[in-house]
Amino acid sequence: MEWLPHAQRLAREVVRPESRWYSAVATVPRHTYVPRWWEADGDVWILRDGQSNPDAWLKNVYKDTTLVTRVDTCHADTAGIEGIGIISDGTPTSSSTLPSLVVRMYRHAMIADDHQILVTTGTGYGTALACARLGSDHVTSVDVDEWLVNIAQDRLSLMGERPRVEVCDITGPLPGEYDRIVATVSVPRVPVSWLQALRRGGRFVTTLAGTGLILTADKTADGGAVGRIEWDRAGFMPTRHGADYEHPADDVWKGAMEGEGEATSTSRYPLLYPPDAWDVMSMLALTLPGIDYRHSQDGDTRTVWLLHPDGSWARARASGFLDSPAVHQSGPRRLWDELERIRHRLNREGALPVYGAQARVDPEGTLTLSRGAWSMTVN
Repeated sequence: MEWLPHAQRLAREVVRPESRWYSAVATVPRHTYVPRWWEADGDVWILRDGQSNPDAWLKNVYKDTTLVTRVDTCHADTAGIEGIGIISDGTPTSSSTLPSLVVRMYRHAMIADDHQILVTTGTGYGTALACARLGSDHVTSVDVDEWLVNIAQDRLSLMGERPRVEVCDITGPLPGEYDRIVATVSVPRVPVSWLQALRRGGRFVTTLAGTGLILTADKTADGGAVGRIEWDRAGFMPTRHGADYEHPADDVWKGAMEGEGEATSTSRYPLLYPPDAWDVMSMLALTLPGIDYRHSQDGDTRTVWLLHPDGSWARARASGFLDSPAVHQSGPRRLWDELERIRHRLNREGALPVYGAQARVDPEGTLTLSRGAWSMTVN
């Protein structure tokens, strides 16, 4: 199969020729790491098998896009063998991140040729790019999923790459010391184990769960770190600690679907689904960690739900795109009111302070963000 011209075209699209990552993208066979994937079609996921349609395989794999490789607990690699071809209403739990974003995360890390780096495994494609750039002996790759680790290690070995690959919860103890840690998963807080595993002056790059915020920080002499929220954005799946994600907000969902709630009002703003506005979503997630979003559309009628594990929920529904939505809320906190406060600030100031904020992580992992007069602590 003539894959190399496709990889070279992908490299031209996502990396400048003078970049040290250009050769890696142009020569790493992404199709080796993604032989099967799940493709969304409305509310269902359909299994795609590369070898059954090589042209579609090359077209999809050498495109700058994310390919979902695990839905709930079902790996695309094993689904065909198990006779599973369609999954309804599943949640993506692993993927091959779009190549341009992998490279951007690595560039935020400012990796030197002699650095020892720790990266997250997934399909192994990002690990393969790091090996192509630095050499396998400079790369450690970890994932909580034993199947992913084993199959990625096999595929890396097939390509002649032999980095250290370990089954490991990246939020727990790490298997070594590193100059750089690059997590292509999101974390609710900075793990203390990262600060312990980084060498002095080492850097970590990650995203904060529920946000589009990329956090870069360099280790300081006191065992903490200082850095910033980059003027960039990215969305990664959150870390999980077992076979599947927990869904604590599901218990809130039944009452939120059509319940009257404890408070009703009419919003002054057009209906917003927060994931469509990354800065608003990021600010809301920092204020209310663990918030979950759902939405539906029936003709011109759109509904947005905000759910929180503490039992709080909000439902906003509008009949047209310019109509003010009717809002129902319940629980210990008024989630939609918090969203409105963030939108008030955005309208008043023209921007939100999260992007470009300075970051300070103390040795216990507590993160403080600040920009101008604004500050927020993320525990």
